[in-house]
Amino acid sequence: MAALLAAAWALLACAFLAALLLLLLVLRRPRGGGSSSSFVCGLFQDLVRWFTHFYVVSVFWNGFLLICLFQAKFLGGLLPSWIQCVHRALGRDSQSEDIDSEHFSALLVLLLLWLHSCRRLAECLWTSVFSNGVINIVQYCFGLVYYVAVGSTVLCQVPTNVRNGKELSVQISWYHIVGVMMYIWASLHQHRCLVILANLRKSKSGNVVSLSHNVPFGDWFERVSCPHYFAELLIYVSMAIMLGFHNVTWWCVVLYVLFNQALAAVLCHEFYHKNFSSYPKHRKAFIPFVF
Repeated sequence: MAALLAAAWALLACAFLAALLLLLLVLRRPRGGGSSSSFVCGLFQDLVRWFTHFYVVSVFWNGFLLICLFQAKFLGGLLPSWIQCVHRALGRDSQSEDIDSEHFSALLVLLLLWLHSCRRLAECLWTSVFSNGVINIVQYCFGLVYYVAVGSTVLCQVPTNVRNGKELSVQISWYHIVGVMMYIWASLHQHRCLVILANLRKSKSGNVVSLSHNVPFGDWFERVSCPHYFAELLIYVSMAIMLGFHNVTWWCVVLYVLFNQALAAVLCHEFYHKNFSSYPKHRKAFIPFVF
């Protein structure tokens, strides 16, 4: 069943890859046929909008999973029976030579995923300035399911027999340290870039004065049009590192984030070039120097 979970994420990643390739084909057409291009771009713009509700769900759900796993790991408690059933159905039920390390890795990733959701929720509430926009019920439900599925996927990456293990200091490995450092680095840059975007619509006193789009400068914006999307990818890569590099299911999640964020970045990049004639031509859309 674990293979099915990985396949589901891989299928979702392929769907967004197909959408990205379709968009790139549309954008390669001559500018003169602008009506169809604008329609497709508008359609994809709707598909990649996210709202504060999703981060609220993520904070509560991933916080709940984090508490459950922490109690089971360090306080001698048991995972709720329904979580164990889902865990056995989707995760790994077999023994492992390094169960304690895997449980700690999952606990660490769940903690950082929860902190990431808390930060993004706080930024949505008090930092970012959004334009008016709507999504349909299918998109809304997809967003809710996604943030529930991500945390559940982390929990399903460890064997079901949670038990008290070694001392915490013994369980920390080099890849945990590397992953946490990368997570902090990417998170700091993502926050800085979101502040830069928000300040484009605010006065020096912090009041919102406009909802129009302007060209951002500073930090990673000097290299790419959407550094906050690139930082999001790095955050998920850092979690793959914390899980020990070898977790196929989480790398499928990373692929989904890659194509999802790349799709959004290409749309923003095209918008900047279309609406600002002096937009820096050296900037890439998503990944510095690459794409």
